[in-house]
Order: sequence, then structure tokens, then C-alpha cells
Amino acid sequence: RILHDWDEEECLKILRRCKEAIPKPGGKVIVADIVRKKWDDQVFNEVQLMLDLHMMVLHNGKERNEEEWKKLFMDAGFSSYKIVTTMGVHSLIELCP
Repeated sequence: RILHDWDEEECLKILRRCKEAIPKPGGKVIVADIVRKKWDDQVFNEVQLMLDLHMMVLHNGKERNEEEWKKLFMDAGFSSYKIVTTMGVHSLIELCP
């Protein structure tokens, strides 16, 4: 959970360097972070908002929704991604070059 600490410009730098470091062929990047979405359980919605506020105040970062993540990944040069929700608001994101 590193990318939520950074603004878009810094995230792009990090993601581009990660993409450069992928061994060929079949290499991937795995991101463990929060993917904001609307939950049926209000507690999860409140947790996401609190974490987003925390990142903004302390790091000038933010929690991102799927569209925001997708834009970052595509702008960094990745061809595809897959999001798997793991526990609560946390997700694993698989990035393919």
C-alpha cells in the first residue's frame, strides 16, 4: 500500500519504473491497495472516506476508485489490469505490461 500515499504525477513515475522492471515474458506487477466503491454496508463506505481523508491530510495522496486506477495504469503504459477484492475495503490489483 504505497500508491495511495502519492498524487497522480508521483504514482505515474512509480508505476512506469515498476513496468520497466518487469522481467519478460509473463511478468506482472501486483498492487495491494484500496479500490473505492459504493458498498451495501455503510461501515465500509465510512472507512473508505476516513482513509481518503487521512491520505489527503498526511501525504497529499488519496484512495482511488476503479476509473481513477484505470487511468493511472493506462497512462503508465500497462495494457490490462485485474482487481480482486481481498478483505473488507482492500484489494489486489494485477497489472500486465
